Amino acid sequence: MSNPPLRILVLEDHPFQRSVAVSMLQSLGRHQVFEASDGAQALALLDEVGTVDIALCDLQMDGMDGLEFLQRVGASGQVKAVIICSSLSADLRRAVHQMVTLLGLDLLGDVGKPMHAQVLAELLGTFVDRPSVVDCPRGTVALASEGAVRQALAEQQLHAWYQPKFNLHTGEVCGVEVLCRWLHPTRGMIAPAQFMPVLERCGLLDDLLFSQLEQALNLHQRARAQGFALNMAFNLQTVQLANPELANSLKTTLARHAVTGSNLTFELTESGLLEAPATSLETLVRLRMMGCRLSIDDFGAGFSSLQRLCQLPFNEIKLDAEFIRSLEHEPRCRAAISSTLALGETLGMAVVIEGIETDAQRRELLALGCTLGQGYWYARPMAGGDLLHWLQRRSHALRSDE
Repeated sequence: MSNPPLRILVLEDHPFQRSVAVSMLQSLGRHQVFEASDGAQALALLDEVGTVDIALCDLQMDGMDGLEFLQRVGASGQVKAVIICSSLSADLRRAVHQMVTLLGLDLLGDVGKPMHAQVLAELLGTFVDRPSVVDCPRGTVALASEGAVRQALAEQQLHAWYQPKFNLHTGEVCGVEVLCRWLHPTRGMIAPAQFMPVLERCGLLDDLLFSQLEQALNLHQRARAQGFALNMAFNLQTVQLANPELANSLKTTLARHAVTGSNLTFELTESGLLEAPATSLETLVRLRMMGCRLSIDDFGAGFSSLQRLCQLPFNEIKLDAEFIRSLEHEPRCRAAISSTLALGETLGMAVVIEGIETDAQRRELLALGCTLGQGYWYARPMAGGDLLHWLQRRSHALRSDE
């Protein structure tokens, strides 16, 4: 099946280079391509034609340059995703990549100059491959109401979905990350960005956690009955650690399902952990005493304190996907991954690579010595029943290859 046509804006001040970019895009599919020579012209064009899927954006231009343009569309939501096309030095482009992400825009990658059709096609493909959810302009996310979120919890509209984790060397499935999907009866799938902040603001994160836990442990029992042993990883927010009853409630739930703590991993982002109070540290210790694994999620996205990292009872690091997106073109990203692997080995912590989307990334990570990973190249998040069918098909296929 061919990819659907995209609405793409080319922002480039050099007429010849702009013409080349437009021709290249048209040769890659039946895309609707718009073009502008500076940021002001591009904004006026967007006001006329509406939101575009992708902006192919140069950075250095007379008049309104690419940086100011990105700031404007980050606030307006008129662009869904960005591909950077610039001859700036690599370190400056890396800073722009971070800026784009902070603006809430989806950064597909960087084609550099001169552009190559194959690289551009691969980046367009990563946009097409992303799962569709209820459309909501980036930068102006319309949050769900508290009443709607409470109703979704009560009516079990918040479903646990599962993304497999793999041993990169053997291809063996070694666990799943448990994610949340709101399947609304009339609106379809609603993006987590529209309801997760509401859950946190209303103090409902624990309610969500135990709803997800019940669904996942029921699936765990079904998977175990079919011969599949799955470690299940749940996301925790630092604020939840302050609940002194959290560990005991988890322990009670595990006992009711006859599942040991060694079957669970809890992932926490590093932000907020550096100044965690004593109660939070006690909860972390109790989770480890139950046999649960603790993983630092999105490692490298914040400003880590290595001293604090050594003090906390974690036994897994999940490297932020941003390092993977630039892996093939940025020596610094390879160095950061290698350093994290060495750090993990020294501290006795497993390192999981998230965000693997291409076979080239997978091969590069294997060459660097990575062992564990997840991402769209391996498997997308899926519902529980779909996961069991997927595991069965995969098991049959592997046996057939032997």
